Amino acid sequence: MANNLESQVGEVVSVSRSATHTFSKETVEVIRLLVGLGVEGDAHMGKTVKHRSRVAQNPNQPNLRQVHLVHSELFDELRSAGFHVEPGQMGENITTRGINLLGLPIGTKLYIGEIAVVEITGLRNPCIQIDNFQSGLLNAVLDHDENGNLIRKAGVMAIVLTGGEIRVGDLVRVDLPPEPFRALERV
Repeated sequence: MANNLESQVGEVVSVSRSATHTFSKETVEVIRLLVGLGVEGDAHMGKTVKHRSRVAQNPNQPNLRQVHLVHSELFDELRSAGFHVEPGQMGENITTRGINLLGLPIGTKLYIGEIAVVEITGLRNPCIQIDNFQSGLLNAVLDHDENGNLIRKAGVMAIVLTGGEIRVGDLVRVDLPPEPFRALERV
C-alpha cells in the first residue's frame, strides 16, 4: 500500500476561496496558504474551528479544517450520475487530479507547488447543504463498502504546515506518515 500511495504525483486543477460562509467558493488565479491558519481571505481561516456547526458546539476546538481538498475525479463520477459540479462549487479550496485523496491515511503530507505543505486531518462530512445546492447530491457523495460501512467521498480536510501560493498546474506530491497508518475519519 505505501509504495502505491506514496508514488502518486498529482496536480492542482483549481483553487477557490470565499470570505463568507457560502456553500460554494469562487475560483481564483491563486490562493495563499498561511501556516496554522488556512487560506488567506477564506471564511474558514483561523487557529480555532470556523465551521458554524462546530463553533456552536465548542468555539475553542482547534481548526482541523483549514484547507478543503477535493479530487476532480469525483466530479467525473458525479457527471456520469447526472450531476453537474464544477471546481469550487462543493466548497473546496483546492481541486486536485491524479491523487487518491480518500485513500490516504491521517497525517499524510501533501507538498503543493513550490513550498506549501498541508497535512491531512480527516474526511469532510457532507451535510444537507449539498442537497440545497443540487437535489440528490448528498446521496451521490455517500456510499457504502462491502461491509456496509459509510464512505464519505466529499473530499479531505487539512492543516497548513508550510505556507505559500498555490496555482492551477502546481504539482502535488504525497509523503505518507510512518506506519501503522490510521484510516481517515470525519473531522
